[in-house]
Amino acid sequence: MTEAVARLAGAGSVAPDYRHHSKLITPADDLSVRGAYLKWYDIRSPGTQVTDEIRDEARAFLASSAESGDLAFQDELGLVMLHLCGGEVRLLLACTWRNENELWETVYAKQGDGSYEIVRPGSHKATYCVWELGAVWHEQQAWTRYLY
Repeated sequence: MTEAVARLAGAGSVAPDYRHHSKLITPADDLSVRGAYLKWYDIRSPGTQVTDEIRDEARAFLASSAESGDLAFQDELGLVMLHLCGGEVRLLLACTWRNENELWETVYAKQGDGSYEIVRPGSHKATYCVWELGAVWHEQQAWTRYLY
């Protein structure tokens, strides 16, 4: 693999001036919405805060989406990640366990004063099964080492 990586013209799509840094993952109060009970996680850089206003807006958006059926949960358990990406960008990732071992996800993004918009149109999508997450975790660790 090292030889193949060395043949790449760039650094694997990483901008030369990019500097990787750690982020904090903090649990917050769980969220119960129509059809789902979700653990809540805030993800942010150490110098930023997820304010009550930011979190409340995201919670209200998910509750409204579940109530209207735009986000159709079916008696599910899962998690939500509210990720402050930097600048004015926020990601809201709603994930539920389906088919016993698969993690499904709906991703929303919000920029500035705009509203949350779905990133991939359509329904809740499968991401990884419980066994695939081991490889994802391994790759996350390897990619983080590479970025550092």
